Amino acid sequence: MTEKSPRRAATNLIHAGRIRSNMAENSEALFLTSGFVYDNAEQAEAVFANQIQHYQYTRFSNPTVAMLEARLAEIEGAEACRCTATGMAAVHSAMLSALKAGDRVVASRALFGSCHWIVSTLLPQYGIEAVFVDGADLSAWAIALSQKTALVLLETPSNPMLDIIDLRAVCALAHAAGAIVVVDNVFATPLLQRPLEFGADVVVYSATKHMDGQGRVLGGAVLASQKWIDEVYQPFFRNTGPTLSPFNAWVILKGLETMGLRVQAQSANAETVAKFLESSPKISRCLYPTLESHPQHALAMAQMSGGGTLVAFEVAGGKEAAFRLLNALEIVTISNNLGDTKSLATHPATTTHMRIGPEERGRLGITDGIIRLSVGLEDVRDLIDDLGRALDAV
Repeated sequence: MTEKSPRRAATNLIHAGRIRSNMAENSEALFLTSGFVYDNAEQAEAVFANQIQHYQYTRFSNPTVAMLEARLAEIEGAEACRCTATGMAAVHSAMLSALKAGDRVVASRALFGSCHWIVSTLLPQYGIEAVFVDGADLSAWAIALSQKTALVLLETPSNPMLDIIDLRAVCALAHAAGAIVVVDNVFATPLLQRPLEFGADVVVYSATKHMDGQGRVLGGAVLASQKWIDEVYQPFFRNTGPTLSPFNAWVILKGLETMGLRVQAQSANAETVAKFLESSPKISRCLYPTLESHPQHALAMAQMSGGGTLVAFEVAGGKEAAFRLLNALEIVTISNNLGDTKSLATHPATTTHMRIGPEERGRLGITDGIIRLSVGLEDVRDLIDDLGRALDAV
Protein backbone atom coordinates (compact mmCIF):
# COMPACT_ATOMS: atom_id res chain seq x y z
CA MET A 1 0.00 0.00 0.00
CA THR A 2 1.45 3.37 -1.04
CA GLU A 3 1.83 6.10 1.54
CA LYS A 4 -0.78 8.86 1.35
CA SER A 5 0.58 12.07 -0.15
CA PRO A 6 0.57 15.09 2.19
CA ARG A 7 -2.45 17.37 2.01
CA ARG A 8 -2.96 20.96 3.00
CA ALA A 9 -5.32 22.27 5.67
CA ALA A 10 -8.16 23.28 3.33
CA THR A 11 -8.26 19.75 1.90
CA ASN A 12 -8.00 18.07 5.31
CA LEU A 13 -10.90 20.16 6.61
CA ILE A 14 -13.09 18.39 4.05
CA HIS A 15 -11.59 14.93 3.56
CA ALA A 16 -9.47 13.87 6.55
CA GLY A 17 -10.67 10.95 8.65
CA ARG A 18 -13.56 9.91 6.44
CA ILE A 19 -15.08 6.48 7.10
CA ARG A 20 -17.46 5.14 4.45
CA SER A 21 -19.97 2.45 5.28
CA ASN A 22 -21.01 -0.27 2.83
CA MET A 23 -23.69 2.15 1.58
CA ALA A 24 -20.93 4.19 -0.15
CA GLU A 25 -22.31 7.53 1.04
CA ASN A 26 -20.60 10.77 0.02
CA SER A 27 -21.56 12.85 3.07
CA GLU A 28 -20.27 11.46 6.35
CA ALA A 29 -22.69 8.97 7.90
CA LEU A 30 -24.44 9.77 11.17
CA PHE A 31 -24.34 6.75 13.48
CA LEU A 32 -27.08 7.52 16.00
CA THR A 33 -26.63 4.45 18.14
CA SER A 34 -25.77 3.94 21.78
CA GLY A 35 -24.46 0.39 21.40
CA PHE A 36 -23.02 -2.07 18.88
CA VAL A 37 -23.64 -5.78 18.36
CA TYR A 38 -21.28 -8.75 18.21
CA ASP A 39 -21.34 -11.84 16.04
CA ASN A 40 -21.07 -14.08 19.08
CA ALA A 41 -20.18 -14.10 22.78
CA GLU A 42 -16.56 -14.96 22.02
CA GLN A 43 -16.19 -11.82 19.91
CA ALA A 44 -17.68 -9.67 22.69
CA GLU A 45 -15.22 -11.15 25.17
CA ALA A 46 -12.28 -10.48 22.85
CA VAL A 47 -13.40 -6.89 22.28
CA PHE A 48 -13.65 -6.13 26.00
CA ALA A 49 -10.26 -7.78 26.54
CA ASN A 50 -8.80 -5.39 23.91
CA GLN A 51 -7.78 -8.32 21.74
CA ILE A 52 -9.66 -7.09 18.68
CA GLN A 53 -10.89 -3.69 17.51
CA HIS A 54 -14.66 -3.27 17.46
CA TYR A 55 -17.01 -0.48 18.48
CA GLN A 56 -18.51 -1.26 21.89
CA TYR A 57 -20.54 1.66 23.20
CA THR A 58 -20.85 5.28 22.06
CA ARG A 59 -19.64 6.53 25.45
CA PHE A 60 -16.27 4.95 24.51
CA SER A 61 -16.23 5.59 20.76
CA ASN A 62 -18.54 5.98 17.77
CA PRO A 63 -17.83 6.00 14.01
CA THR A 64 -19.13 9.53 13.45
CA VAL A 65 -17.19 10.89 16.42
CA ALA A 66 -14.13 8.93 15.28
CA MET A 67 -14.25 10.70 11.91
CA LEU A 68 -14.26 14.08 13.65
CA GLU A 69 -11.40 13.04 15.92
CA ALA A 70 -9.28 11.85 13.00
CA ARG A 71 -9.99 15.03 11.04
CA LEU A 72 -9.09 17.32 13.93
CA ALA A 73 -5.90 15.38 14.63
CA GLU A 74 -4.83 15.80 11.01
CA ILE A 75 -5.56 19.54 11.04
CA GLU A 76 -3.77 20.07 14.36
CA GLY A 77 -0.77 17.90 13.49
CA ALA A 78 -1.48 15.72 16.54
CA GLU A 79 -1.20 11.97 16.83
CA ALA A 80 -4.56 11.52 18.52
CA CYS A 81 -7.75 13.32 19.48
CA ARG A 82 -10.74 12.66 21.73
CA CYS A 83 -13.88 14.75 21.39
CA THR A 84 -15.96 15.82 24.35
CA ALA A 85 -19.45 17.14 25.01
CA THR A 86 -18.28 20.74 25.51
CA GLY A 87 -15.15 22.83 25.50
CA MET A 88 -15.17 22.94 29.30
CA ALA A 89 -15.40 19.14 29.39
CA ALA A 90 -12.25 19.12 27.25
CA VAL A 91 -10.40 21.46 29.62
CA HIS A 92 -11.43 19.80 32.87
CA SER A 93 -10.95 16.22 31.66
CA ALA A 94 -7.53 17.00 30.15
CA MET A 95 -6.44 18.40 33.50
CA LEU A 96 -8.00 15.96 35.95
CA SER A 97 -6.94 12.91 33.95
CA ALA A 98 -3.31 13.97 34.52
CA LEU A 99 -3.51 15.21 38.13
CA LYS A 100 -3.70 13.73 41.64
CA ALA A 101 -3.74 15.04 45.20
CA GLY A 102 -0.44 16.66 46.12
CA ASP A 103 0.29 17.83 42.55
CA ARG A 104 1.02 21.42 41.64
CA VAL A 105 -0.48 23.41 38.76
CA VAL A 106 0.77 26.71 37.36
CA ALA A 107 -1.65 28.67 35.19
CA SER A 108 -1.75 31.95 33.38
CA ARG A 109 -3.99 34.37 35.24
CA ALA A 110 -5.73 35.33 32.01
CA LEU A 111 -8.19 32.48 31.64
CA PHE A 112 -11.84 32.15 30.63
CA GLY A 113 -14.04 32.45 33.72
CA SER A 114 -14.88 28.73 34.03
CA CYS A 115 -11.24 27.72 33.46
CA HIS A 116 -10.20 30.20 36.15
CA TRP A 117 -12.73 28.57 38.54
CA ILE A 118 -11.32 25.10 37.89
CA VAL A 119 -7.82 26.26 38.80
CA SER A 120 -8.70 28.60 41.66
CA THR A 121 -11.55 26.66 43.29
CA LEU A 122 -11.94 23.06 42.08
CA LEU A 123 -8.34 21.86 42.07
CA PRO A 124 -7.60 22.95 45.67
CA GLN A 125 -10.67 20.98 46.79
CA TYR A 126 -8.86 17.86 45.56
CA GLY A 127 -5.61 18.73 47.29
CA ILE A 128 -3.93 20.16 44.20
CA GLU A 129 -1.89 23.34 44.63
CA ALA A 130 -2.75 26.10 42.16
CA VAL A 131 -0.48 29.04 41.30
CA PHE A 132 -1.38 31.91 38.97
CA VAL A 133 1.13 34.02 37.06
CA ASP A 134 1.01 36.97 34.70
CA GLY A 135 1.22 35.14 31.40
CA ALA A 136 3.26 37.82 29.65
CA ASP A 137 5.92 37.89 32.38
CA LEU A 138 8.55 35.23 31.65
CA SER A 139 10.32 35.96 34.93
CA ALA A 140 7.10 35.13 36.79
CA TRP A 141 6.88 31.85 34.88
CA ALA A 142 10.50 31.09 35.71
CA ILE A 143 9.92 31.66 39.44
CA ALA A 144 6.70 29.65 39.51
CA LEU A 145 8.31 26.80 37.57
CA SER A 146 11.49 26.72 39.62
CA GLN A 147 9.96 23.85 41.60
CA LYS A 148 8.40 20.55 40.55
CA THR A 149 5.09 21.06 38.75
CA ALA A 150 2.66 18.58 37.23
CA LEU A 151 0.76 20.73 34.73
CA VAL A 152 0.71 24.17 33.14
CA LEU A 153 -2.51 25.65 31.73
CA LEU A 154 -2.67 28.72 29.50
CA GLU A 155 -4.63 30.48 26.78
CA THR A 156 -3.02 32.45 23.99
CA PRO A 157 -4.54 34.71 22.78
CA SER A 158 -6.42 34.96 26.07
CA ASN A 159 -10.12 35.51 26.64
CA PRO A 160 -11.09 38.36 26.54
CA MET A 161 -8.03 40.65 26.48
CA LEU A 162 -6.05 38.88 23.74
CA ASP A 163 -2.90 38.55 25.86
CA ILE A 164 -0.16 36.63 24.05
CA ILE A 165 2.07 34.11 25.83
CA ASP A 166 5.48 33.03 24.55
CA LEU A 167 4.68 29.37 23.93
CA ARG A 168 8.18 28.18 23.19
CA ALA A 169 9.69 29.81 26.29
CA VAL A 170 6.95 28.72 28.69
CA CYS A 171 6.94 25.15 27.36
CA ALA A 172 10.70 24.91 27.91
CA LEU A 173 10.37 26.17 31.50
CA ALA A 174 7.45 23.82 32.16
CA HIS A 175 9.20 20.74 30.83
CA ALA A 176 12.27 21.51 32.95
CA ALA A 177 9.93 21.50 35.98
CA GLY A 178 8.46 18.13 34.94
CA ALA A 179 5.13 19.58 33.80
CA ILE A 180 2.95 18.92 30.79
CA VAL A 181 1.61 22.01 29.03
CA VAL A 182 -2.10 22.27 28.19
CA VAL A 183 -2.97 25.10 25.78
CA ASP A 184 -6.47 26.39 25.13
CA ASN A 185 -6.17 27.42 21.47
CA VAL A 186 -9.78 28.47 20.85
CA PHE A 187 -9.15 32.08 19.84
CA ALA A 188 -6.41 31.22 17.34
CA THR A 189 -7.92 27.98 15.97
CA PRO A 190 -5.59 25.31 14.54
CA LEU A 191 -5.54 27.28 11.28
CA LEU A 192 -3.75 30.30 12.77
CA GLN A 193 -1.64 28.68 15.50
CA ARG A 194 -0.45 25.14 16.27
CA PRO A 195 0.81 25.00 19.87
CA LEU A 196 2.27 21.49 19.53
CA GLU A 197 4.88 22.93 17.16
CA PHE A 198 6.06 25.25 19.97
CA GLY A 199 6.38 22.46 22.54
CA ALA A 200 2.87 22.13 24.02
CA ASP A 201 1.82 18.63 25.07
CA VAL A 202 -1.97 18.92 24.97
CA VAL A 203 -4.24 21.28 23.02
CA VAL A 204 -7.89 21.80 23.94
CA TYR A 205 -10.77 23.43 22.06
CA SER A 206 -14.36 24.38 22.36
CA ALA A 207 -15.54 23.01 19.01
CA THR A 208 -18.71 25.03 19.62
CA LYS A 209 -16.80 28.06 18.40
CA HIS A 210 -15.17 28.25 14.97
CA MET A 211 -15.38 24.52 14.23
CA ASP A 212 -19.17 24.49 14.22
CA GLY A 213 -19.05 28.25 13.88
CA GLN A 214 -22.76 28.68 13.27
CA GLY A 215 -24.17 28.63 16.79
CA ARG A 216 -25.80 25.20 16.53
CA VAL A 217 -24.17 22.64 18.82
CA LEU A 218 -21.76 22.20 21.71
CA GLY A 219 -18.54 20.21 21.50
CA GLY A 220 -14.92 20.04 22.63
CA ALA A 221 -11.66 18.38 21.68
CA VAL A 222 -8.47 17.18 23.40
CA LEU A 223 -5.41 16.59 21.19
CA ALA A 224 -2.06 15.09 22.18
CA SER A 225 0.35 12.25 21.50
CA GLN A 226 -1.10 8.77 21.05
CA LYS A 227 0.78 7.59 24.13
CA TRP A 228 -0.67 10.31 26.37
CA ILE A 229 -4.19 9.80 25.04
CA ASP A 230 -4.00 6.01 25.49
CA GLU A 231 -2.26 5.86 28.86
CA VAL A 232 -3.41 9.02 30.64
CA TYR A 233 -6.55 10.39 29.05
CA GLN A 234 -8.52 7.42 27.72
CA PRO A 235 -9.09 5.64 31.08
CA PHE A 236 -10.50 8.87 32.55
CA PHE A 237 -12.56 9.61 29.44
CA ARG A 238 -13.96 6.08 29.18
CA ASN A 239 -15.02 5.83 32.80
CA THR A 240 -16.29 9.36 33.46
CA GLY A 241 -18.20 9.87 30.20
CA PRO A 242 -17.70 13.45 28.91
CA THR A 243 -18.72 12.06 25.52
CA LEU A 244 -19.66 14.07 22.43
CA SER A 245 -22.96 13.01 20.87
CA PRO A 246 -22.75 11.56 17.32
CA PHE A 247 -25.25 14.15 16.09
CA ASN A 248 -23.14 17.05 17.37
CA ALA A 249 -20.03 15.42 15.90
CA TRP A 250 -21.76 15.22 12.51
CA VAL A 251 -22.77 18.89 12.65
CA ILE A 252 -19.20 19.90 13.55
CA LEU A 253 -17.85 17.77 10.68
CA LYS A 254 -20.07 19.75 8.33
CA GLY A 255 -18.86 22.98 9.95
CA LEU A 256 -15.22 22.08 9.38
CA GLU A 257 -15.80 21.98 5.62
CA THR A 258 -16.19 25.77 5.56
CA MET A 259 -14.05 26.65 8.58
CA GLY A 260 -11.03 27.73 6.54
CA LEU A 261 -13.07 30.14 4.44
CA ARG A 262 -14.94 31.46 7.46
CA VAL A 263 -11.89 32.04 9.67
CA GLN A 264 -10.02 33.79 6.85
CA ALA A 265 -12.92 36.10 6.03
CA GLN A 266 -13.83 36.77 9.68
CA SER A 267 -10.21 37.56 10.53
CA ALA A 268 -10.02 40.05 7.66
CA ASN A 269 -13.23 41.67 8.90
CA ALA A 270 -11.90 41.72 12.47
CA GLU A 271 -8.73 43.53 11.47
CA THR A 272 -10.72 46.16 9.55
CA VAL A 273 -13.10 46.64 12.48
CA ALA A 274 -10.18 46.88 14.93
CA LYS A 275 -8.55 49.64 12.87
CA PHE A 276 -11.82 51.54 12.79
CA LEU A 277 -12.34 51.23 16.56
CA GLU A 278 -8.74 52.21 17.26
CA SER A 279 -9.30 55.49 15.44
CA SER A 280 -12.35 56.49 17.51
CA PRO A 281 -11.82 59.07 20.29
CA LYS A 282 -14.53 57.29 22.29
CA ILE A 283 -12.41 54.12 22.48
CA SER A 284 -9.70 54.20 25.17
CA ARG A 285 -7.86 51.19 23.74
CA CYS A 286 -8.40 48.53 21.11
CA LEU A 287 -6.66 45.16 21.24
CA TYR A 288 -6.12 42.98 18.17
CA PRO A 289 -2.96 40.92 17.49
CA THR A 290 -2.12 42.34 14.06
CA LEU A 291 -2.35 45.96 15.21
CA GLU A 292 1.09 47.40 15.86
CA SER A 293 -0.39 49.01 18.98
CA HIS A 294 -0.96 45.58 20.55
CA PRO A 295 1.57 45.30 23.42
CA GLN A 296 2.76 41.90 22.15
CA HIS A 297 2.30 42.43 18.43
CA ALA A 298 5.72 41.01 17.46
CA LEU A 299 5.26 37.85 19.56
CA ALA A 300 1.75 37.34 18.21
CA MET A 301 2.99 37.51 14.64
CA ALA A 302 5.84 35.10 15.44
CA GLN A 303 3.36 32.49 16.69
CA MET A 304 0.23 33.17 14.65
CA SER A 305 -0.40 33.37 10.93
CA GLY A 306 -3.31 35.78 11.41
CA GLY A 307 -5.04 37.87 14.04
CA GLY A 308 -8.17 35.79 14.52
CA THR A 309 -11.83 36.73 14.78
CA LEU A 310 -11.91 38.47 18.20
CA VAL A 311 -11.41 42.14 19.06
CA ALA A 312 -11.36 43.62 22.57
CA PHE A 313 -11.93 47.33 23.09
CA GLU A 314 -12.54 49.69 25.97
CA VAL A 315 -15.25 52.33 25.76
CA ALA A 316 -14.39 55.57 27.52
CA GLY A 317 -16.98 56.09 30.24
CA GLY A 318 -17.03 52.65 31.84
CA LYS A 319 -20.02 50.35 32.24
CA GLU A 320 -22.67 52.94 31.44
CA ALA A 321 -21.00 53.88 28.16
CA ALA A 322 -20.32 50.23 27.27
CA PHE A 323 -23.97 49.33 27.89
CA ARG A 324 -25.13 52.30 25.79
CA LEU A 325 -22.99 51.07 22.92
CA LEU A 326 -24.15 47.46 23.24
CA ASN A 327 -27.81 48.46 23.43
CA ALA A 328 -27.51 50.69 20.35
CA LEU A 329 -26.14 47.93 18.10
CA GLU A 330 -28.50 46.65 15.39
CA ILE A 331 -26.48 44.10 13.41
CA VAL A 332 -24.09 42.95 16.13
CA THR A 333 -26.04 41.03 18.75
CA ILE A 334 -25.35 40.65 22.47
CA SER A 335 -24.24 37.09 23.19
CA ASN A 336 -21.50 35.39 25.20
CA ASN A 337 -20.72 32.93 22.37
CA LEU A 338 -17.91 33.58 19.89
CA GLY A 339 -16.47 32.32 16.63
CA ASP A 340 -19.91 32.50 14.97
CA THR A 341 -20.79 33.61 11.45
CA LYS A 342 -22.90 36.29 13.16
CA SER A 343 -21.08 39.14 14.89
CA LEU A 344 -21.55 38.93 18.66
CA ALA A 345 -20.58 41.24 21.50
CA THR A 346 -20.46 40.77 25.26
CA HIS A 347 -19.48 42.72 28.35
CA PRO A 348 -17.02 40.39 30.14
CA ALA A 349 -17.17 42.13 33.53
CA THR A 350 -20.88 41.31 33.86
CA THR A 351 -20.98 38.02 31.91
CA THR A 352 -18.09 35.65 31.14
CA HIS A 353 -15.75 37.00 33.85
CA MET A 354 -18.27 38.19 36.42
CA ARG A 355 -17.55 35.46 38.96
CA ILE A 356 -13.78 35.92 39.15
CA GLY A 357 -14.46 39.14 41.06
CA PRO A 358 -13.45 42.80 40.61
CA GLU A 359 -9.96 42.39 42.10
CA GLU A 360 -8.98 39.63 39.68
CA ARG A 361 -10.59 41.46 36.76
CA GLY A 362 -8.49 44.47 37.71
CA ARG A 363 -5.31 42.39 37.51
CA LEU A 364 -6.35 41.23 34.04
CA GLY A 365 -7.23 44.69 32.77
CA ILE A 366 -10.90 43.79 32.34
CA THR A 367 -12.40 47.16 33.20
CA ASP A 368 -16.11 47.98 33.17
CA GLY A 369 -15.62 49.61 29.77
CA ILE A 370 -14.25 46.50 28.05
CA ILE A 371 -16.32 44.84 25.30
CA ARG A 372 -15.34 41.59 23.58
CA LEU A 373 -16.42 41.55 19.94
CA SER A 374 -16.56 38.34 17.92
CA VAL A 375 -16.55 39.44 14.30
CA GLY A 376 -18.68 37.49 11.84
CA LEU A 377 -19.22 37.24 8.10
CA GLU A 378 -21.42 40.26 7.54
CA ASP A 379 -20.26 42.92 5.08
CA VAL A 380 -17.58 44.73 7.04
CA ARG A 381 -18.93 48.09 5.85
CA ASP A 382 -22.24 47.32 7.54
CA LEU A 383 -20.43 46.31 10.73
CA ILE A 384 -18.49 49.58 10.77
CA ASP A 385 -21.70 51.54 10.13
CA ASP A 386 -23.38 49.67 12.98
CA LEU A 387 -20.51 50.30 15.38
CA GLY A 388 -20.34 53.95 14.26
CA ARG A 389 -24.03 54.47 15.05
CA ALA A 390 -23.57 52.77 18.41
CA LEU A 391 -20.58 54.99 19.22
CA ASP A 392 -22.73 58.02 18.45
CA ALA A 393 -25.07 56.85 21.22
CA VAL A 394 -22.28 56.88 23.80
